Amino acid sequence: MLEVKSVDLHYGAAIALRGVSLVAKPGEVTCLLGRNGVGKTSLLRAVTGAHPVSGGSIVWEGADITRLPTYERARRGIAWVPQGRDIFPLLTVRENLETGFAVLPRRERRLPDDVFELFPVLKSMLRRRGGDLSGGQQQQLAIARALVMRPRLLVLDEPTEGIQPSIIKDIGRVITLLRERGGMAILLVEQYFDFARQLAQEIAVMDRGSIVLQGRREELDEQDVRRRVSV
Repeated sequence: MLEVKSVDLHYGAAIALRGVSLVAKPGEVTCLLGRNGVGKTSLLRAVTGAHPVSGGSIVWEGADITRLPTYERARRGIAWVPQGRDIFPLLTVRENLETGFAVLPRRERRLPDDVFELFPVLKSMLRRRGGDLSGGQQQQLAIARALVMRPRLLVLDEPTEGIQPSIIKDIGRVITLLRERGGMAILLVEQYFDFARQLAQEIAVMDRGSIVLQGRREELDEQDVRRRVSV
Protein backbone atom coordinates (compact mmCIF):
# COMPACT_ATOMS: atom_id res chain seq x y z
CA MET A 1 0.00 0.00 0.00
CA LEU A 2 1.10 3.56 -0.74
CA GLU A 3 0.76 6.11 2.03
CA VAL A 4 1.44 9.80 1.38
CA LYS A 5 1.60 11.56 4.74
CA SER A 6 1.33 15.37 5.09
CA VAL A 7 3.59 16.05 2.10
CA ASP A 8 4.76 19.55 1.23
CA LEU A 9 6.58 20.31 -2.03
CA HIS A 10 8.20 23.52 -3.25
CA TYR A 11 9.57 24.74 -6.57
CA GLY A 12 11.98 27.34 -5.25
CA ALA A 13 9.86 29.74 -3.21
CA ALA A 14 6.60 28.57 -4.80
CA ILE A 15 4.48 26.12 -2.78
CA ALA A 16 3.08 23.31 -4.95
CA LEU A 17 1.77 20.93 -2.25
CA ARG A 18 0.53 21.72 1.25
CA GLY A 19 0.13 18.88 3.75
CA VAL A 20 -1.19 16.36 1.24
CA SER A 21 -2.16 12.90 2.53
CA LEU A 22 -3.34 10.06 0.33
CA VAL A 23 -3.59 6.26 0.31
CA ALA A 24 -3.56 3.87 -2.66
CA LYS A 25 -4.38 0.20 -2.02
CA PRO A 26 -3.77 -2.95 -4.11
CA GLY A 27 -6.81 -3.97 -6.11
CA GLU A 28 -8.14 -0.42 -6.20
CA VAL A 29 -7.95 2.69 -8.37
CA THR A 30 -7.34 5.90 -6.46
CA CYS A 31 -8.16 8.87 -8.67
CA LEU A 32 -6.86 12.39 -8.17
CA LEU A 33 -9.08 15.06 -9.72
CA GLY A 34 -8.69 18.80 -10.09
CA ARG A 35 -8.31 21.70 -12.46
CA ASN A 36 -5.03 22.49 -14.22
CA GLY A 37 -2.27 23.77 -11.99
CA VAL A 38 -3.64 22.61 -8.62
CA GLY A 39 -0.75 20.22 -7.85
CA LYS A 40 -1.85 16.85 -9.24
CA THR A 41 1.30 16.21 -11.27
CA SER A 42 3.45 17.57 -8.45
CA LEU A 43 2.01 14.89 -6.18
CA LEU A 44 2.90 12.21 -8.72
CA ARG A 45 6.41 13.64 -8.97
CA ALA A 46 6.69 13.36 -5.19
CA VAL A 47 5.45 9.74 -5.21
CA THR A 48 7.81 8.67 -7.99
CA GLY A 49 10.81 10.63 -6.70
CA ALA A 50 11.02 12.97 -9.67
CA HIS A 51 11.06 15.95 -7.28
CA PRO A 52 12.11 16.00 -3.61
CA VAL A 53 9.50 16.82 -0.99
CA SER A 54 9.97 19.64 1.50
CA GLY A 55 8.13 17.91 4.34
CA GLY A 56 6.10 14.86 5.23
CA SER A 57 6.78 11.27 4.18
CA ILE A 58 5.98 8.67 1.54
CA VAL A 59 5.64 5.02 2.61
CA TRP A 60 5.43 2.13 0.15
CA GLU A 61 4.80 -1.44 1.29
CA GLY A 62 5.71 -0.47 4.85
CA ALA A 63 9.05 1.15 3.99
CA ASP A 64 9.80 4.88 4.04
CA ILE A 65 10.88 5.81 0.50
CA THR A 66 10.76 9.58 0.95
CA ARG A 67 14.45 10.07 0.16
CA LEU A 68 14.91 7.25 -2.35
CA PRO A 69 15.82 8.23 -5.94
CA THR A 70 13.43 7.47 -8.78
CA TYR A 71 15.31 4.40 -10.02
CA GLU A 72 15.22 2.80 -6.57
CA ARG A 73 11.48 3.34 -6.38
CA ALA A 74 11.15 1.77 -9.82
CA ARG A 75 13.07 -1.26 -8.60
CA ARG A 76 10.58 -1.53 -5.74
CA GLY A 77 7.71 -1.80 -8.18
CA ILE A 78 6.60 1.80 -8.82
CA ALA A 79 5.99 2.59 -12.51
CA TRP A 80 5.06 6.02 -13.84
CA VAL A 81 3.31 6.86 -17.11
CA PRO A 82 3.86 10.62 -17.37
CA GLN A 83 1.62 13.18 -19.00
CA GLY A 84 2.57 13.48 -22.65
CA ARG A 85 3.67 9.82 -22.79
CA ASP A 86 7.45 10.46 -23.23
CA ILE A 87 8.06 7.52 -25.50
CA PHE A 88 11.27 7.41 -27.58
CA PRO A 89 10.16 8.45 -31.10
CA LEU A 90 13.21 7.07 -32.95
CA LEU A 91 13.15 3.67 -31.23
CA THR A 92 10.90 0.88 -32.45
CA VAL A 93 7.90 -0.23 -30.43
CA ARG A 94 9.87 -3.30 -29.29
CA GLU A 95 12.83 -1.16 -28.24
CA ASN A 96 10.54 1.20 -26.35
CA LEU A 97 9.03 -1.73 -24.48
CA GLU A 98 12.47 -3.14 -23.71
CA THR A 99 13.51 0.06 -21.94
CA GLY A 100 11.32 -1.27 -19.12
CA PHE A 101 13.91 -4.03 -18.61
CA ALA A 102 16.29 -1.62 -16.88
CA VAL A 103 14.85 -2.23 -13.40
CA LEU A 104 14.43 -6.00 -13.78
CA PRO A 105 16.85 -8.82 -12.95
CA ARG A 106 18.39 -10.27 -16.11
CA ARG A 107 16.39 -13.51 -15.82
CA GLU A 108 13.10 -11.55 -16.00
CA ARG A 109 13.98 -9.45 -19.04
CA ARG A 110 11.33 -10.61 -21.47
CA LEU A 111 8.16 -9.04 -22.81
CA PRO A 112 5.17 -10.46 -20.90
CA ASP A 113 2.51 -12.06 -23.09
CA ASP A 114 -0.24 -10.24 -21.21
CA VAL A 115 1.05 -6.90 -22.49
CA PHE A 116 -0.05 -7.91 -25.98
CA GLU A 117 -3.28 -9.37 -24.63
CA LEU A 118 -4.06 -5.97 -23.13
CA PHE A 119 -2.78 -4.00 -26.14
CA PRO A 120 -3.04 -6.32 -29.18
CA VAL A 121 -2.40 -3.48 -31.64
CA LEU A 122 1.21 -3.23 -30.41
CA LYS A 123 2.05 -6.80 -31.41
CA SER A 124 1.63 -5.95 -35.10
CA MET A 125 3.72 -2.77 -34.73
CA LEU A 126 6.85 -4.05 -32.99
CA ARG A 127 9.14 -2.91 -35.82
CA ARG A 128 7.54 0.50 -36.30
CA ARG A 129 9.14 3.57 -34.78
CA GLY A 130 7.36 5.02 -31.78
CA GLY A 131 7.15 8.42 -33.43
CA ASP A 132 5.14 6.96 -36.33
CA LEU A 133 2.31 5.82 -34.05
CA SER A 134 -0.86 7.84 -33.48
CA GLY A 135 -1.32 9.65 -30.17
CA GLY A 136 -3.63 6.93 -28.88
CA GLN A 137 -1.21 4.18 -29.90
CA GLN A 138 1.65 6.03 -28.22
CA GLN A 139 -0.38 6.20 -25.00
CA GLN A 140 -0.98 2.46 -25.16
CA LEU A 141 2.76 1.96 -25.74
CA ALA A 142 3.61 4.13 -22.72
CA ILE A 143 1.31 2.11 -20.45
CA ALA A 144 2.60 -1.18 -21.89
CA ARG A 145 6.20 -0.08 -21.27
CA ALA A 146 5.33 0.55 -17.63
CA LEU A 147 3.71 -2.89 -17.35
CA VAL A 148 6.90 -4.52 -18.68
CA MET A 149 8.44 -3.49 -15.33
CA ARG A 150 5.95 -5.78 -13.49
CA PRO A 151 4.83 -2.90 -11.24
CA ARG A 152 2.86 -3.19 -8.04
CA LEU A 153 2.01 0.53 -8.14
CA LEU A 154 1.03 2.02 -11.49
CA VAL A 155 0.98 5.83 -11.61
CA LEU A 156 -0.92 7.32 -14.55
CA ASP A 157 -0.92 11.05 -15.32
CA GLU A 158 -3.95 12.00 -17.46
CA PRO A 159 -3.84 9.00 -19.82
CA THR A 160 -6.93 10.25 -21.70
CA GLU A 161 -5.45 13.64 -22.66
CA GLY A 162 -5.72 14.23 -26.40
CA ILE A 163 -6.86 10.67 -27.10
CA GLN A 164 -9.70 9.62 -29.41
CA PRO A 165 -12.80 8.17 -27.67
CA SER A 166 -12.26 4.60 -28.90
CA ILE A 167 -8.78 4.48 -27.35
CA ILE A 168 -10.08 6.05 -24.12
CA LYS A 169 -12.48 3.11 -23.83
CA ASP A 170 -9.61 0.67 -24.42
CA ILE A 171 -7.50 2.36 -21.73
CA GLY A 172 -10.41 2.26 -19.30
CA ARG A 173 -10.87 -1.44 -20.01
CA VAL A 174 -7.18 -2.13 -19.36
CA ILE A 175 -7.21 -0.20 -16.07
CA THR A 176 -10.26 -2.19 -14.98
CA LEU A 177 -8.59 -5.51 -15.83
CA LEU A 178 -5.42 -4.55 -13.97
CA ARG A 179 -7.45 -3.55 -10.92
CA GLU A 180 -9.46 -6.76 -10.96
CA ARG A 181 -6.29 -8.86 -10.85
CA GLY A 182 -5.86 -7.54 -7.33
CA GLY A 183 -2.09 -7.34 -7.00
CA MET A 184 -1.60 -3.78 -8.19
CA ALA A 185 -2.44 -0.37 -6.74
CA ILE A 186 -3.31 2.24 -9.36
CA LEU A 187 -2.96 5.98 -8.81
CA LEU A 188 -4.70 7.87 -11.60
CA VAL A 189 -4.69 11.61 -12.28
CA GLU A 190 -7.63 12.82 -14.34
CA GLN A 191 -9.51 15.98 -15.21
CA TYR A 192 -12.67 14.21 -16.38
CA PHE A 193 -15.01 13.09 -13.63
CA ASP A 194 -17.04 10.70 -15.80
CA PHE A 195 -13.94 8.64 -16.67
CA ALA A 196 -12.79 8.64 -13.04
CA ARG A 197 -16.23 7.67 -11.72
CA GLN A 198 -16.28 4.56 -13.90
CA LEU A 199 -12.89 3.34 -12.66
CA ALA A 200 -12.10 4.64 -9.18
CA GLN A 201 -12.93 3.25 -5.77
CA GLU A 202 -11.34 6.21 -3.98
CA ILE A 203 -11.48 9.80 -5.23
CA ALA A 204 -9.51 12.82 -4.02
CA VAL A 205 -10.05 16.35 -5.33
CA MET A 206 -7.23 18.89 -5.24
CA ASP A 207 -7.27 22.68 -5.22
CA ARG A 208 -4.36 25.08 -4.67
CA GLY A 209 -1.94 22.37 -3.62
CA SER A 210 -4.22 20.69 -1.08
CA ILE A 211 -6.77 17.89 -1.05
CA VAL A 212 -10.14 19.54 -0.43
CA LEU A 213 -12.44 16.55 -0.87
CA GLN A 214 -11.74 12.85 -0.42
CA GLY A 215 -13.66 9.61 0.03
CA ARG A 216 -15.12 6.48 -1.51
CA ARG A 217 -16.74 7.07 -4.86
CA GLU A 218 -20.22 6.13 -3.67
CA GLU A 219 -19.96 8.42 -0.64
CA LEU A 220 -19.09 11.63 -2.45
CA ASP A 221 -21.66 14.08 -3.72
CA GLU A 222 -21.35 14.03 -7.50
CA GLN A 223 -22.41 17.63 -8.00
CA ASP A 224 -19.94 18.83 -5.39
CA VAL A 225 -17.10 16.98 -7.15
CA ARG A 226 -18.12 18.33 -10.56
CA ARG A 227 -18.26 21.87 -9.20
CA ARG A 228 -14.75 21.62 -7.82
CA VAL A 229 -13.18 20.21 -10.99
CA SER A 230 -15.04 22.24 -13.62
CA VAL A 231 -13.12 25.04 -15.30
